[in-house]
Amino acid sequence: MPPPQPSPRERDAAGELADDRGFPLGRVAGVRLVADWSLLVIFGLIVLNLGIGVLPSWHPGWSAPLTWAVAVLAAILFFGSVAVHELSHALVARRYDIPVRRITLFVFGGMAQIEREPPSPRAELWMAIVGPITSLVIGFAATFLGVLLAGGPADTAAADPSGFFRALGPFATLLVWLGPINIMLGVFNLVPGFPLDGGRVLRAILWGATGDLRRATRWASWAGQAVGWTLMAIGVTMLFGVWYPFFGGGPVSGLWLILIGWFLNNAARASYTQLMVREALEGIAVEELMRADPVVVPPDLTLDELIRDRYLHTGQREFPVVDHGGHLLGQVNVGVARTIAREQWGHRTVVEIMTPAAQLHPMRPGDPAISAMPLLAEHDPIPVVAGDHVLGVIHSQDLMRWLAVHPEAQPRA
Repeated sequence: MPPPQPSPRERDAAGELADDRGFPLGRVAGVRLVADWSLLVIFGLIVLNLGIGVLPSWHPGWSAPLTWAVAVLAAILFFGSVAVHELSHALVARRYDIPVRRITLFVFGGMAQIEREPPSPRAELWMAIVGPITSLVIGFAATFLGVLLAGGPADTAAADPSGFFRALGPFATLLVWLGPINIMLGVFNLVPGFPLDGGRVLRAILWGATGDLRRATRWASWAGQAVGWTLMAIGVTMLFGVWYPFFGGGPVSGLWLILIGWFLNNAARASYTQLMVREALEGIAVEELMRADPVVVPPDLTLDELIRDRYLHTGQREFPVVDHGGHLLGQVNVGVARTIAREQWGHRTVVEIMTPAAQLHPMRPGDPAISAMPLLAEHDPIPVVAGDHVLGVIHSQDLMRWLAVHPEAQPRA
């Protein structure tokens, strides 16, 4: 008799092991697309800005339902174009045999999770430049189609902007708004501040000139931090009434610029640190860092036994689930049990709430430890197997402890 199926709530809780930092949107060209919850912030701001400010000024005669429908659709199309931007990075990375596990859309745009550094400056250059090119192509194409649908030449907008916008239909309005936004996105990403695309272009040039990826990354990271601090400084002055030709002015724009500068500054430092970590782990195998012989549980163990006899006695929170032959079936997190009513613990079993082995991406003892980093971002810990027999598990804390005692993993000033 098959075990009872977990409820949607239980499936969601178990799914936290697969992706605890966003909402899955599906796969595009084999790349997993994830929306971070912070995306809701900028999505809401875009909708409000369009629904309250931009669209009513362009189309004062539109009804409220039409205005808000176009505002929501515009926000969706904007993040769709951001996803296409990031997907272009992923496709070029695959051209150079670099795996891309996922694309995350978040409050500051998007990010493709590329698992290792490019093999050459040429690869880095093409991987970086394709994103801004994609945004610029989308931007100019959308603008051209929008003006074409408006039924008039571009200089009409300059001569009578109000009349031009009022004459636009809903679809043309979307294109006329989306086009310049993508052009701005493409231009902004060309700013030579790592890890922006322009900063990666800069790193590719420096890498090609010096032949030293670490030095090129350090210099590009400094440029990224400088850009970040500059944006924060501009944002602070905007809070005190200073107006800038490109950025504008006002406290809202100033605060937003401060946040972008802060994010870029931290991302630049983190990107350099990540390279140091990758280099420090070079040549280290998973078996050197894994915890051998973890406590495992059978699939028919009840949740009551899992908590009482395993978790309370060992402190271990995640348990590999194995059959009677010792073959890995999955992994269960004791946190999932808390989503189930206490009175059901006596007859519900771990097999009902475990994450199947196919979703865990188990590692082999001889695998490079560096390859565990992207996997641990999705599952922590990861089982280490020989065949399909569990030999140990590797936690993110295991990597952190190893790095803490190896000064070569620390970035230099």
